[in-house]
Amino acid sequence: MKKSRIYYFLLFLMTIFFGIMSRRIPQIPLITGDFLYAVMIYLLVRIVFTDKKALYIIMTSLLICYSIEFLQLYQGNWMIELRKTLFGRYVLGQGFLWSDILAYTFGIFFAFSIEKIVLKYINRV
Repeated sequence: MKKSRIYYFLLFLMTIFFGIMSRRIPQIPLITGDFLYAVMIYLLVRIVFTDKKALYIIMTSLLICYSIEFLQLYQGNWMIELRKTLFGRYVLGQGFLWSDILAYTFGIFFAFSIEKIVLKYINRV
């Protein structure tokens, strides 16, 4: 079965929903949102590049996540103002944490693993 953008897009939307809910329910650890953020980025990259190899998708996703995290070290006035907006808070984050790097790494490899398992199962049926 060919990878379809519509399936990835639906998963992308579900991941955004679960990510937002993870920030609204105090019992869910904050790292869960970062994990889901990485899954969302993986799905977004997969939507854009459906025919690329897995290594390309993984590396591109990691590069995006790590770049956004390291960008949080920059504290220019315009960036601080941007982070005060809803978009800035959700997309750019608030502050650099090494645990976020770990969550992104696990999230991307989790998404990749699930994708391979599901595609293998679908192709077998």
